Amino acid sequence: MRASIFLQELKRIGIHTIAGVPDSTLKQFCDAIQLDEGKQFQHYVTANEGAAVGLATGIYLATKQPCLVYLQNSGLGNIINPLASIANCEVYGIPMLFVIGWRGEPGKKDEPQHVYQGKITDTLLEVMNVSYAIIDDATTQEQLSEIFTEARKVLDNNRQYAVIVKKDTFEKEQKFEWKNGYSFVREQALRVILQNVYQNSYIVSTTGKISRELYEQCQMLFGNHDRLFMTVGGMGHASMIAFGIAQADRAKRIVCIDGDGAVMMHMGALAFIAKQSPSNFLHIVINNAAHESVGAIPTGFSGQTYAQVAKACGYHRVSTVDTEQDLNKALQMASSRQELSMIEVMTALDARVDLGRPKESAKENGIHFMESLQER
Repeated sequence: MRASIFLQELKRIGIHTIAGVPDSTLKQFCDAIQLDEGKQFQHYVTANEGAAVGLATGIYLATKQPCLVYLQNSGLGNIINPLASIANCEVYGIPMLFVIGWRGEPGKKDEPQHVYQGKITDTLLEVMNVSYAIIDDATTQEQLSEIFTEARKVLDNNRQYAVIVKKDTFEKEQKFEWKNGYSFVREQALRVILQNVYQNSYIVSTTGKISRELYEQCQMLFGNHDRLFMTVGGMGHASMIAFGIAQADRAKRIVCIDGDGAVMMHMGALAFIAKQSPSNFLHIVINNAAHESVGAIPTGFSGQTYAQVAKACGYHRVSTVDTEQDLNKALQMASSRQELSMIEVMTALDARVDLGRPKESAKENGIHFMESLQER
């Protein structure tokens, strides 16, 4: 199925505003929205999926026009609260259409963090009283048109409707290409960070390619990754996991290696961590202004930096770097001080095409990390 056909059907049923968080399963759909450039649709990449539901609610209240909210099924948890307590027909009755990428579909090989979520995707929608249809690469244009006609009827009754999209549903069409203007390669930046902190710290890394690159770099540099906890799921929660470790064992130095999209998803963590001000906590944000792991779509905060946000929240010392030399200096300065700090590293897009994945299971890696933490 061509994503352009999908967009035509959206327009036919009166959808003019699209909001959400990019997903690799929906890559061609997201590309098509970006290439639309506001010609047919108003498009917003929101901080998280729940925020997209809030935006869609506001648009409907002002225009009486339902919106489309797109997300990976892992983002269902973020929409449940606003869906149940605001949009549901027993509350305000705000109609909206969901387009959900189905990661972890039963019977299909996928990454460990998607397996359970994949099993309960349709069940969650049923519990939330959201009608849905499932489409795949065999869905015809006529069948899609019938689905959207049914969806429009549901929306007209002030309810919500979801289209679950299986892997490889959309054909490859014109690819959205975008560069952020930075040249510092992320993998090189991560190597520099590890060389400075790995042997005297414990690292919590965010979901996506950052963790995959750190895993490979740890193996190459040190022959192990025991001091690395990879937060393979739960985007946006790595900093609070790191904070929990830092509070539980204040004798150990904890480094959180975050991504810009992840920080934005739950930015309130910055204020909370700053208030607690753990002196053994170093927060490193790798900022390439994009949701790269799911298609290199610019974030809703692209072009901005997080260091000054952290400073305003109460981080003691912050810096922004975009070269290896400046990164080394910032890391050496941070290691010489016992105070809450943030280093923001501005990096280019793209990763190696042969980038691997951890060979061990998530549970095995978690056990190794815990054992390493117990060492004195």
